Amino acid sequence: MSQGNNTYDAVHIEVLEGWEAVRKRPGMYIGSTGERGLQHMVFEVVDRAVNEILAGCAGRVEVTLTSDGGVRVEDDGPGVPVHESGDAGNPGLETLLTRIGTRTGPGGRHDVALGGVGPSVINALSRRMTAEVRREGTRWVREYARGVAVTPLTEAGPAAGSPGSGTTLTFWRDTDIFGTAEYSFDGLAERFRELALLNRGVDISLTDERRPGEDRSGEGRSVRFRFPGGVRDFVALLDAEEPAPDPAKAAGAGPGAGPGADAGPGADAGTDIIAFEGEDPRMAGTVELAFRWRGCGAERIRSFVNSRPIEGGSHVVGFRDGVVAAVTAYARKRLLLTAADPGPTPEQVGAGLTAVVSVKLDRPEFEGSRRDWLGNAAVRTCVGEAVREQLDAWLEGHPEQAAAVVGRIVRGG
Repeated sequence: MSQGNNTYDAVHIEVLEGWEAVRKRPGMYIGSTGERGLQHMVFEVVDRAVNEILAGCAGRVEVTLTSDGGVRVEDDGPGVPVHESGDAGNPGLETLLTRIGTRTGPGGRHDVALGGVGPSVINALSRRMTAEVRREGTRWVREYARGVAVTPLTEAGPAAGSPGSGTTLTFWRDTDIFGTAEYSFDGLAERFRELALLNRGVDISLTDERRPGEDRSGEGRSVRFRFPGGVRDFVALLDAEEPAPDPAKAAGAGPGAGPGADAGPGADAGTDIIAFEGEDPRMAGTVELAFRWRGCGAERIRSFVNSRPIEGGSHVVGFRDGVVAAVTAYARKRLLLTAADPGPTPEQVGAGLTAVVSVKLDRPEFEGSRRDWLGNAAVRTCVGEAVREQLDAWLEGHPEQAAAVVGRIVRGG
């Protein structure tokens, strides 16, 4: 190969700055220019509004897929400051929408991050964005095109009507970048439901105005998510989505055993949902857990860190440690196992178990390039101890259910 044909020097280096970099390499910021990327765009704008709720400054968020291809995100908070305040945690409108990486909220465990790059990137990838701020009795508006303001910040009269305060950001994706890709109502709804289940205070609605007539109202689909029960509701919903266990199979009953037959201990439809939450300074965070045994079936554990779904890590390992320790101790105390018998394995304990394990940490540490595995060592110890203590108490307080589920585990099915 000739050296002369492969010269590489400074003239070959392309330097992209500002919105030029974002628009030329959108996948670096939102993952793709297809449906996944569009969903990410919505999350980036919803982030700020949801954190207003978690901070106690707002009560609800309304997300609308408009008939002309836009997305409108509205909250009833105090409204983004229209003038720069100098407070890094509460940036003004111009900073929020035109500076890469600008976010609102305190961060850490008190913040959710559906996205990660901030609404300014979405502004840059939109052919148009409009901002309406209702703050201190006044309504302000401004328009942007591909990340650049095209109108001055304008006082547009009193902030009348409902809500009387708040922020509304509406954006229209740039079709030069995204082509004909469309937003997935079901994909957005699933993540918003998940978010509301993990954060009791969140009240979020999603409305689709793109295809009127798809429901009886003739106005398109609309869903609202608010779950006062938190992760307890999450486990109940997960189990409701699964077919009911077959008592005959659960008990190993012979032919002729049906739903009305007495299948014996361990053939129950499931235990109560066991749920608790607490804070532990050793891990600089909180844990919220809910779980139950369904009687049969595979283990199902949903794992979250700071409201973000991840594959697993120290919080899930700690959960399993605690469950195995509590079940083993109970079995030995009730003489279901002798001192010489080995304790049940995590696989035996996990059979038929549905669980949601959610931790919120000030300083989460993730492992791997996908950041999908929590590495904080202290979390394993803290979660394990909390689960052991709570499950010990539940087993002692519910002797019939405890005997059924622990007996089934010890018997191995």
